[in-house]
Amino acid sequence: MPQDYPIPRYHFQVDWGGSKLSFTEVTGLVMEREKIEYRHSDSKDFSKIAMPGMVKNNNITLKRGKFEGDFEFNEWLELVANERDGNRRDITIRLLNEAHEPVAAWTAARCFPVKVTAPDLKSDANESAIESLEFAHEGLKQLKT
Repeated sequence: MPQDYPIPRYHFQVDWGGSKLSFTEVTGLVMEREKIEYRHSDSKDFSKIAMPGMVKNNNITLKRGKFEGDFEFNEWLELVANERDGNRRDITIRLLNEAHEPVAAWTAARCFPVKVTAPDLKSDANESAIESLEFAHEGLKQLKT
């Protein structure tokens, strides 16, 4: 039975390479296709026609709290840098309902880390240390759940 209200966006799960990790924020789930405009040289219309073009992939950014001794992402960044094509992983992001069941899911294919940003440090702050992880990918698809 359909719901009468939208699903909250704060309950989600990220699965990358078989590990399910907790994150505070996921951004960059953008599916975009370029538009090609074309006009035949002998066309009697004085306007262009539009056609779908190449797919444009935006980077996905994940943010999470920094934990002591957790360097798995940094190690993955080094492995990808040294092997060029190896060690890529598919990342799946699932939006969950109140019963912890997926209601929407997106998969980014053949991801690799391109940027790891260390937490901002401030001596008078009282917030958790949040690191930012940015990934490039070769295609984003929304899955049927």
